[in-house]
Amino acid sequence: MSDKICIGSSMHIKGELTGKEDLTIDGRVDGKILLTGHQLTIEENGHVTAEIHDASTVIVRGTMIGNIIADDKVEVASQGSMQGDIRAPRVVLADGSRFRGTIDTGAKSAAPRTAVPPAPPKAAVEV
Repeated sequence: MSDKICIGSSMHIKGELTGKEDLTIDGRVDGKILLTGHQLTIEENGHVTAEIHDASTVIVRGTMIGNIIADDKVEVASQGSMQGDIRAPRVVLADGSRFRGTIDTGAKSAAPRTAVPPAPPKAAVEV
């Protein structure tokens, strides 16, 4: 059995994709993608409108619309286009890539930060 699955350019899938293998998309996917600990690659002809969760690495060479949460890295290649939010420890936006959204490189399940009160002002010293 192969460790890599490919959705070809003539394929259009709607719904939820769940798997424990690397996935390459050269067609169209609309919905939700869960690839626990594996790599997702969206090729140049690929068009994904989805929420992506738990992939180790996501490489966008085509078009991605939606949010990505990755365990290791998200890379938008020079020919790639991404619209949505990215949450991953490492993010690469190649020269020429198109990105619109926000990037969070903090911990995947970080607790909300509380505001630190400002330090009291220092007393003025007369000379």
